Amino acid sequence: MQFEVWAPLTGHVAMRLDDTTYEMARDPDRDGWWVVEAPAADGSRYGFLLDGGSGAAAVVRPDPRGRRMPTGPDGPSAVVDFAALVAEPVPAPRTPLQDAVLYELHVGTFTPEGTFDAAAARLGHLTGLGVTHVELMPVCPFPGRNGWGYDGVAPWAVHEPYGGPAGLARFVEAAHTAGLGVVLDVVHNHLGPSGNHLPAFGPYFTETHHTPWGAAVNLDAPGSDEVRAYFIGSALAWLRDYRIDGLRLDAVHALADGRALTFLEELAAAVDELAAETGRPLFLIAESDQCDPRTTTPRAAGGLGLHAQWNDDFHHALHCALTGESQAYYADFAEAPLAALAKTMTRAFFHDGTWSSFRGRTHGRPLDHRRTPAHRFLGYTQTHDQIGNRALGDRLSASLSPGLLACAATVALTGPFVPMLFMGEEWGAGTPWQYFTDHPDPELAEAVRSGRRREFAAHGWKAEEIPDPQDPATRDRSCLDWAEPEQPGHARLLAWYRTLVALRRSHPDLRDPDLAAVRVAHDEERRWLTFRRGDVRVVVNLSAQPATIALGRNGVRVLASWEPVHHPGPDGRIHVPGESAVVLGP
Repeated sequence: MQFEVWAPLTGHVAMRLDDTTYEMARDPDRDGWWVVEAPAADGSRYGFLLDGGSGAAAVVRPDPRGRRMPTGPDGPSAVVDFAALVAEPVPAPRTPLQDAVLYELHVGTFTPEGTFDAAAARLGHLTGLGVTHVELMPVCPFPGRNGWGYDGVAPWAVHEPYGGPAGLARFVEAAHTAGLGVVLDVVHNHLGPSGNHLPAFGPYFTETHHTPWGAAVNLDAPGSDEVRAYFIGSALAWLRDYRIDGLRLDAVHALADGRALTFLEELAAAVDELAAETGRPLFLIAESDQCDPRTTTPRAAGGLGLHAQWNDDFHHALHCALTGESQAYYADFAEAPLAALAKTMTRAFFHDGTWSSFRGRTHGRPLDHRRTPAHRFLGYTQTHDQIGNRALGDRLSASLSPGLLACAATVALTGPFVPMLFMGEEWGAGTPWQYFTDHPDPELAEAVRSGRRREFAAHGWKAEEIPDPQDPATRDRSCLDWAEPEQPGHARLLAWYRTLVALRRSHPDLRDPDLAAVRVAHDEERRWLTFRRGDVRVVVNLSAQPATIALGRNGVRVLASWEPVHHPGPDGRIHVPGESAVVLGP
């Protein structure tokens, strides 16, 4: 088989395959590329020696495009025969984003075992819940056994402790067999601090721009054509070789890219081309804090052409309304959280050119809500970021009543945006989800530990109160407790989630993409909010006190309620218990 590697700054390249060394030759048709033919099979281990390295002590670096790293990021790559991973693939579900309900999970903590196979064994829970897609947090290799995955260093490979390429392939097939699509979280804005061999091969990073993680990925400096092709190729490989249905793009606002044709436009065009070629509805979901409608505006209309994005403004407004918190970026939403929530539910962005006290400047750009479909945005009450980046990794269930948790679920699952759940929220999981790492390098481990404690010390926390990311117990505490869903309080909330997901599926009005048709009313002082989606009306009472709310029409019936309520009377008023939600329809 042919092996190839891009190493434009290197004068000599050899490949070590198992115990044999092969000299590589420059490719006459591609500048900076080296090639060699060598006999290999599935599992054959190999790596590259740069600039004259030889002998047993020479540094053998893994393939930047290696598909498997059986001994971790610093070990050799291994050949993967994708044709042998899945003999007869089952057809992938074709649920479009407009009809989707996503479920974000972390393979390493979804089960105590922390593997793809163990996660696949729990897919029946997700089909029973009614979700349509599983969104996996990053699965690329990183040093150590446990971590969030955002410090991955091999964008083409799969973390071996999770099960490696074969485990991921089995998981995707199991999900497709169960009727679930699979979305994968990928990171293009940086690589992890250890185990990153890319700089030895070429200009994958540039000092032209700097990011919170150091030198930026090279998307616009000399050599960036090949770097862009490297990351686009890895993205297409997940969709093509593993038959994954969509990608979530981490922090696209951190991609430093000054070229006229941006990396994100190129990536979106390539994914759309693959979708047309395969006949599968592939999509890209961005994480962005820009509040810029151009992120999801089609390329033909001057946008980047990504298919959807996370809507943190919706989350922040809802979080403030539920908790009353006002620290950090919540300060922008805390003064009138229900008004902020109403704005996001009808205009998507709260910051659309408005003043941000957190940033000390105006932020965002107005969105044309009459032309932008609601399914360009994901709405959620919790995510890995919004839980794990808290000092203790505490979920909403640690501080809110079951009734308020039910209210939060109601807004997210009957609201205008594509809903996304974070694993365990559907039963009000009692386990936290904390920040954990497993860096083998003791200096890096201590830097991460002390840095996190220093970060929260600025907000009044004592060092001993912050969980040690390197302590295995921190990861263990973050694993879901699968005994909880059967317990009475948890089971009641889980049943409510199932009811709401079923309502979304059975009532087309709840999937209507027309943001301009959403009508919201609220009372900031009495803490209630009501909104209309076609013929469906939703009432949420966040106050501990009962509320009587005028719906503006009679003749509607209760479709679902957290606490028992009567149908609205002839005057169109409904009496809603405290900390409760009601969904009404014709």
